[in-house]
Amino acid sequence: MSTTLQPLTEPELQTASAAVEKLRAALQQVLFGQDELINHVITGLLARGHLLLEGLPGLGKTELVKGLAKTLQLVAKRIQFTPDLLPGDITGNPMLQDTADGRRFVFQPGPIFANLVLADEINRASPKTQSALLEAMQERRVTVMGESHALPAPFFVLATQNPIELEGTYPLPEAQLDRFLFKLDVRSNDADTLEKIVLHREIGVEPQVDVVMDAASLNSLLEASRRMFMPQPVANFIARLVKATHPGEPHAGGVKFGASPRAALALAAAAKARGLMEQRLNASYEDVRAVAPAVLRHRILLDYGAKLEGLTPDLIVAKLLENVPAQDKPLPNTLRAAKI
Repeated sequence: MSTTLQPLTEPELQTASAAVEKLRAALQQVLFGQDELINHVITGLLARGHLLLEGLPGLGKTELVKGLAKTLQLVAKRIQFTPDLLPGDITGNPMLQDTADGRRFVFQPGPIFANLVLADEINRASPKTQSALLEAMQERRVTVMGESHALPAPFFVLATQNPIELEGTYPLPEAQLDRFLFKLDVRSNDADTLEKIVLHREIGVEPQVDVVMDAASLNSLLEASRRMFMPQPVANFIARLVKATHPGEPHAGGVKFGASPRAALALAAAAKARGLMEQRLNASYEDVRAVAPAVLRHRILLDYGAKLEGLTPDLIVAKLLENVPAQDKPLPNTLRAAKI
């Protein structure tokens, strides 16, 4: 039975917004010229989601994750995914040890036991090893030899991957992709940003990052995002948008598999988080539209014919956002004046 959350108040919103601005400013000192990416990362954090960052090597994906851990004072661990990595290298293994009760197996936690886990180049490991993250990402626990172990709270997985066309990479299983709140594309920098990097960065020297909040402050921020109001018309828009991704729907030509109910929950959480970042007390249609590509692009699978025609999930999502109306019926009088 779910508990009813108290709506966020205006003073609480102002306090949360100030904390978000400090976090944004700190991350902008880590990664130059990537404001949109930073905003998405903060949105995903506020929505308690896991993030998948895709881009060519050397674009700053790893530095962004490390900077996030430092500025939030989180316990962070890095797992370098390689073809020979085993599931136990991630979750941990029971080790035979001498105890007061004699020799027995004692569980030794793996690097997954951290607040922030950087899964670096996740698609260089085999699908079997990638699947070791499934239970951790969904249920915030791992089970080894029939015994479950809770993970620290908060718990986030930020994974980086190289484009799948590169040699030596494996596609992520669909079940694991669905557990990532966002899939974010990390794009190359323009010339002005590259000049700034040359002037202010050195190879092998990590950028200095200010600490902007502790664990208690972060938890308060996450709770504020949860308490953002979700208007019923916006929830209805989310439901119709997710339904429209499925084969047979008017604007889903070329789609083999559409988004799951988890995608609808992800859209709702991300829309509320963005509403908080925009200093509003409720999620809006615009929030849903802004986060929809990052939420849906990795949850829509295209058939072979669509790929031959050059269609991509991003093009499908753009078409849906253009054709699925925000409202399926007139708004009630009580909501017409609200900013939704």
